[in-house]
Amino acid sequence: MREIRVGLVGYGVAGAYFHAPLIQATPGLTLSAVVTRDPERQAEVGGRYGAAAVTDVRDLWERCDLVVVASPNRTHVSTATAALSHGLPVVVDKPLARTVAEGRELVRLARERGLMLTVFHNRRWDGDFRTLRRLVAEGRLGDVHRLESRFERWRPVPKGGWRERGGPEEVPGLLYDLGSHLVDQAVQLLGPVREVYCESDVRRAGVTGDDDTFIALTHESGARSHLWASSVAARLGPRFRVLGSTAAFVKHGMDVQEERLRAGMTPDSPGFGDDEEDRWGFLGTPGDQQLVRTDTGTYLDFYRGVAAALREGAPPPVDPESAVEVLAVLEAARRSAAERTVVQLT
Repeated sequence: MREIRVGLVGYGVAGAYFHAPLIQATPGLTLSAVVTRDPERQAEVGGRYGAAAVTDVRDLWERCDLVVVASPNRTHVSTATAALSHGLPVVVDKPLARTVAEGRELVRLARERGLMLTVFHNRRWDGDFRTLRRLVAEGRLGDVHRLESRFERWRPVPKGGWRERGGPEEVPGLLYDLGSHLVDQAVQLLGPVREVYCESDVRRAGVTGDDDTFIALTHESGARSHLWASSVAARLGPRFRVLGSTAAFVKHGMDVQEERLRAGMTPDSPGFGDDEEDRWGFLGTPGDQQLVRTDTGTYLDFYRGVAAALREGAPPPVDPESAVEVLAVLEAARRSAAERTVVQLT
């Protein structure tokens, strides 16, 4: 079978550092065209990938078999809708949409057209999260009572751009950015959510989007998730601290794959997803703990899953319904922060 031609919409951080290199490294996929208006990015697209650079999404429809939407949040729904309407399957970067209603409409349209729709929740393939899921599945922690999960950074000076300074239509801030990953991982690990509480603040001058956010979830199982996303953490907490009935798991340091993609390492390079030993986690109880090697991070598995869905009819790597479930939690979190209340989901 010929390779699946991929059209990529957007060549900012998400497009340039995540989607383009992952697409190019996935057998069966080829990056055919990229939508970008920036002359330097256009030159890079051609030089690095041999892909055509176009300035309008309407130039993609005849050039590709799959559309990947990695443009700003406000464009996700309109671009995905246009692609589906032209008979093309779609990958949408997180968040799928700005609202649950928009997300459900996209899922309905894809189902009506018989087309694949999936969402780039790549953090399901972080090495540390894969390790945690394995330990829980093996019963190594007993019954999990609490998940503590953090994406914290120290960026006291804003970088600018729509993620920090955009208006409400842009869906700026950490809640819908890193919060999408935090909530998705929590739901994948501990199941559906019944209650949501959120504290969301803007700490830095000149910023409109939240940059210091805490989310507390109560899952239907009774387990709780405490999730932090911050750009103003002068001292970083553990990436994971997970407390169970028989043991705890504690892990510091971020997954290595983003760092290596930003450094230009190709995702099919040997050792690409392997964590360094000084960042491995610990499992156990006080006075009795063991070092746990981090499972290999496998972002490539997302696009391998996309290729299998299109070629073999396999399920998409991320069920879009699960992305809508994440949006429901994020909507509840935003309401909770605004009203200073606990929001019931079920």
